[in-house]
Formats: sequence, C-alpha cells, structure tokens
Amino acid sequence: MPWGSAPSAVAGFAAGSAPHVMRFSANLSFLFKEVPFAKRFARARDAGFEGVEFMWPGSDEVPGVEQAVAENGLEVALFNFDAGDMAAGDRGLLSDPDRQHAFRENVPVALELADELGCVRLNALVGLRLPEIELEAQLELARQNVAWAAEQAQAQGASIMIEAVNKYENGPYLLDTTAKAVNFLDTVGADNVALQYDVYHMQRMEGNLSDTISRLRSRIGHVQIADAPARSEPGTGEINYRYILDLLERIGYAGWVGLEYNPSTATTEESLVWMRELGYA
Repeated sequence: MPWGSAPSAVAGFAAGSAPHVMRFSANLSFLFKEVPFAKRFARARDAGFEGVEFMWPGSDEVPGVEQAVAENGLEVALFNFDAGDMAAGDRGLLSDPDRQHAFRENVPVALELADELGCVRLNALVGLRLPEIELEAQLELARQNVAWAAEQAQAQGASIMIEAVNKYENGPYLLDTTAKAVNFLDTVGADNVALQYDVYHMQRMEGNLSDTISRLRSRIGHVQIADAPARSEPGTGEINYRYILDLLERIGYAGWVGLEYNPSTATTEESLVWMRELGYA
C-alpha cells in the first residue's frame, strides 16, 4: 500500500488487526539526499510515497519543484517559508527587525507556490533569541509578522504552522517548548495558525509525548517524526513509535506525518524497513 493512501478501515483498531490508517510524507530536505533535490521527488514516488514536504527550496528551485510534483503525481503536505541560511545557523527571519523584510518579501512568493502546488500548510520558523532586544518586543514582532502572513494565507485557504524546536542543536530558539509555542498561538489569535508538533524536538526538550499529543490534539495541524537522540529513523533510538503512531490513530489524527529524519543507512530506501515492521506497508 502506498504510504499516503488511507484504506477504508476506521482508525483506532488494535495493532495488527487491520492495515493502519496513516499518511506519511517524505521530507525531501532530509530524505533521498543521495541525489540532487529535484530528483528526490521521483525517488519518493518510487519508494511508495504519495506526499512530500520540504524546507524552502530557494527561488531558483521553485520552477523545478512545480514540474517535479506534477510529473510524479505527488501531494505537497507542507513546506517552510524562507528561514534564512539554515546551514549557517539561521532559524527564521520574522522576529529580527533587521531581516523581517526578507520574510515579508518571501510570503507572497511562497503563497503563490503553495497555490500552484495545492499545498495548504506552510511552516514559519520564528527565529533565534536576540539578546539586544527585549524578549517581549521580539515576540511581539514575531506575532505581528505571523498574523500578517496568516491573513495573506487565509485568502487561499492555507494555514501557518508554528513549530517548537529543540535548543540543543538549534541554538536559543524563541519557542523551544510546546507550552511556549501554544502560548504564541494563543497570542496571535488567528484561526489558520496551528501547532506543528515535531516528536523528535519535543522528546529532546520535554518528553511526556503521549500526554502532550492527546491534550493538544485540536491544536496540532501537522506532525513530524524522527527518533532521538540521533534524529535517525524510528527504531534507532529511545522513542516507542509503535505506541506514538497508534496513539495518533486512536485520537483521530487524520493529517500527514512528516518523516524528517536523517537515515542511518546508506540509502533512504534501506531506512524504510521500520514502516514494514510496524505494519505500515
């Protein structure tokens, strides 16, 4: 069964009694890195995925993205707004007074791409703490920019995702816990702004995964997974993904689950054995 198809069975059944109902999207910024970005779409399709997601590909890659998605018949579950130079340590531009203009310039470009692709979720990384600015002032700038982006997105039925990110690998990220991210959502107060719950990041920061997921189900717009502590595929670390994925089914989560991990194997395809072992193939 393709990893994106939902069989007619009802979610919530006991493990092993029927095919699981779960839609997995391959994050092409992490998976299939054995080939250039433009060729990863075909690799994802050939591996059985019907959905993909990715970080902002860069303006020069946009035409290739549209072509690759169309050629391979894929659904784009989510992609990120431009968050700056991620390799150099950037984690978002919208809370930096000197760089917020770059975010605002990217929003209409990203929304146009989303509209062309039929993508209705865009992730806005809020940035790192800037010690020269008062914390509340920086958060207020972030709120204003997210609210503005959400207003633009609403016109085409799209939503903005806000993600809590661990500080161990990403530096002093403004929203490094679920509580901070949810409080941010509340203060933005836009109906089309939701929580992007990354299981890996939150295991690193706070644990208590099942309670948090269950309690905040109505706030979660997208889920991403990797195992901790090495951020590789499920089954390589400490997270019980059989339990977590079953929990998502039991509580009725019907969205995509993004595979945002670094394969521990020579190829991405080899790393996908966990999906068969847990009954998702």
